[in-house]
Formats: sequence, C-alpha cells, structure tokens
Amino acid sequence: MGEIVAFRMLTRQRPFNTPFETGLRALYLLDASAPSQFDLQRLVHYDYLLVHSADPQGPPSLHPAVPHRSGELLIRRQLLTVGLDLMFSKELAVKTFATSGILFSASDLTRPFLDHLSSPYARHLKQLAEWVNLTFRSYSDKELNSFMNTQLGRWGAEFNRESILRRVTP
Repeated sequence: MGEIVAFRMLTRQRPFNTPFETGLRALYLLDASAPSQFDLQRLVHYDYLLVHSADPQGPPSLHPAVPHRSGELLIRRQLLTVGLDLMFSKELAVKTFATSGILFSASDLTRPFLDHLSSPYARHLKQLAEWVNLTFRSYSDKELNSFMNTQLGRWGAEFNRESILRRVTP
C-alpha cells in the first residue's frame, strides 16, 4: 500500500521524471548493458548521465539543462527505486539478491517490449543509453562515484555565473 501511495504522490507532483518514465529509462540502460547487472547507485548515475548527457561533453541531453541539476540525484534514487519495482512487477527487469546487495538487469522481455516503442523520444533514449554504456562501462563503481562527485558541482553552475552577470550589468 505504501508504494502505491508513494507512486501517486510522485506522479502528481511532476509531469516529467515520474517513476514510470524513470523505470522506462532504466530499461533502456539495462538493455544497452545486457547481460550486465547493476546496483541502484550505478543506475542512479547512469540515469543522470542519460538525461544530462551533454554535461560530460556527450550527445545532446534528453532534458533541458536546469540550474542546480546536480540536486536531482537526491530524488532520482527514490524515483528509480519505485520505477524499477514497477518494471520488475511487469517482468521487464530482473532483481537479483547478491551478497553485495540488490542487482538489476534486463529480463528476456525487456528488448521485445522496448522494440515496440518507436517514438522520437524512445529512439533518443535508446541512443543515449547505448552512449552511456559505451562511455562508462569501463569505470569501476569507485571510479564512477569519483567522476560523478568531482563533476556534479560544475554541472548546472553555468546558471550561477549567468545570474551574477545579470546583476552586475545595467
């Protein structure tokens, strides 16, 4: 019951980045990386990189750049948890309980399901998920955490400089 209430609250508050959309993005990431398994933290980082791919000098971002977007990581974890649970409940993702924690991977149904999505948004998601996988798969968890921690403060800071310039300029 609590998960349903949390899902409803999260979807009412914002039209984008709902648990469903976040779960769908996770499916693209898991499919692009199959048969790899990822913990939630790597998926949180991958989801940020997919949505804001231009931040690390990648292809154009899925969503527009907004100020202080690094703060998205705080809510992304909860959204991704609910989204992955939704996809797991439909057998579109696999959840494995390992000694290192819970790992997620694509199921046998992931690719056939995603193949039915053909909108420009879905095609862009697929391209970006493949880019994230190719670019960051060689990073260990520690290296990815370090990369994200050192870069996050810079991403979105361009708006801080812009607001300072606006105050100074007549």
